[in-house]
Amino acid sequence: MRWGPRAGARVAEEVVVPGEGRITAIVPDPRRAGAVRLSVDGRLRWTVAAGAVDTLAVGARLTDELVARLEGAADAEGALRTALRAFAHRSFARRDLARRLVRPGPPAPAVEAALLECERMGLIDDLVFALGFVESRAARGRGPSRVARDLGAAGVERSIIDQALARWPASAPPDALALALARKRASQLHDVERQARRRRVLAYLARRGFTGSAAQAAVREAMGG
Repeated sequence: MRWGPRAGARVAEEVVVPGEGRITAIVPDPRRAGAVRLSVDGRLRWTVAAGAVDTLAVGARLTDELVARLEGAADAEGALRTALRAFAHRSFARRDLARRLVRPGPPAPAVEAALLECERMGLIDDLVFALGFVESRAARGRGPSRVARDLGAAGVERSIIDQALARWPASAPPDALALALARKRASQLHDVERQARRRRVLAYLARRGFTGSAAQAAVREAMGG
């Protein structure tokens, strides 16, 4: 669908017709490649993705339908920029990022459009996120159950969590991690009565994500039986 009469090629110069309610400039946005700024009657009105206005030209008259479309495109652009700023600090699972984008209050369609664009850009991939999460947490001495719980809290699906856990880094085997942590904690509690020390070391391992028979075995070896 064409939005308004084609008044020639898109240009950067302002064509001001006061009070006419027309698009008077469509110029590249210096803050993000692939976005443009639209002015109406000489005043900046919207910043949107360039693809959202690929059939729009300077001189097009505003209609209710066009305004609604541009408002939606501007909301989507704002949500995308929020996402890009978030990714500058760390990676996100899709659902976790969606929760973050909803907080400022953009409409749901704008959030979904931003998520789809992030996927197109290769920024969202929950399996890649989960694999990186497992590797970093293993390096910090976290066990499988803690990592699984944290990934679930980030909105990663259980099937993806299981795939990531199955590829636990060989450089940090859970049994070895649990034993090292048990030995360290037991030595810190050397003046505590043996049974109480055993319970506290087990609780410490559980908080770290080591549970069940693996944790029991680590405590037995750390405490010499």
